[in-house]
Amino acid sequence: MITTPVRAVLFDLDGTLINSLQDIADAMNYALTSLHMEPYPLDAYKTMVGNGAAILAKRAAQHQPHRWEELLQAYQARYEVHKLDLSAPYAGIPEMLEALRRRGLALAVLSNKPDQDTQGVIRHFFPDAPFSIVRGQLPHVPVKPDPTGALAVADAMGIPPQDFLYLGDTNTDICCARNAGMRPVGVLWGFREQQELQEAGAEHIIAHPRELLSVLDTLTEASC
Repeated sequence: MITTPVRAVLFDLDGTLINSLQDIADAMNYALTSLHMEPYPLDAYKTMVGNGAAILAKRAAQHQPHRWEELLQAYQARYEVHKLDLSAPYAGIPEMLEALRRRGLALAVLSNKPDQDTQGVIRHFFPDAPFSIVRGQLPHVPVKPDPTGALAVADAMGIPPQDFLYLGDTNTDICCARNAGMRPVGVLWGFREQQELQEAGAEHIIAHPRELLSVLDTLTEASC
């Protein structure tokens, strides 16, 4: 099999670049209790998040499904104000981004988080990171694992999808990468387990950000 060189890396955001689970859970639980609905334990959100705010609200409102839009509005209002309270980059992420920059790779972010929140989080935590494109959920663009957003990023960057690595922590990310023709790399420091990433078809699975450099070295050798 001929392997093309890696020219770019596309990152998921929540669970991949930053640990945002507590802020998401706190905002949704605040919204739930304000509407006299039952909150969830933190660990429950590990499988509730990943498909966008609307799906999160539908999952959280499972016992009163007709109220999901009301819940979504309450959640978004709360999260917008408190999205930076406890969130932080995972250990090793800033150093990894700098190492990728030194290697001359193009970098981008694609999240199912609403675009306004995605932009704000990246500006706050990674003001100097060399991301060519940062995109969250936009109107009329299907959320991941639909490949539309990932393909639009590749097109805007002028780089073929097959020249991308795609880093993500959920089956949603791995399936999006595969659907877009990118090379999926699963990360174990996020919200899901290794088995899920393997079953979704991750080509590589890494336990620390620095391991991405070894993956790149292997792929570079294979392409020579």
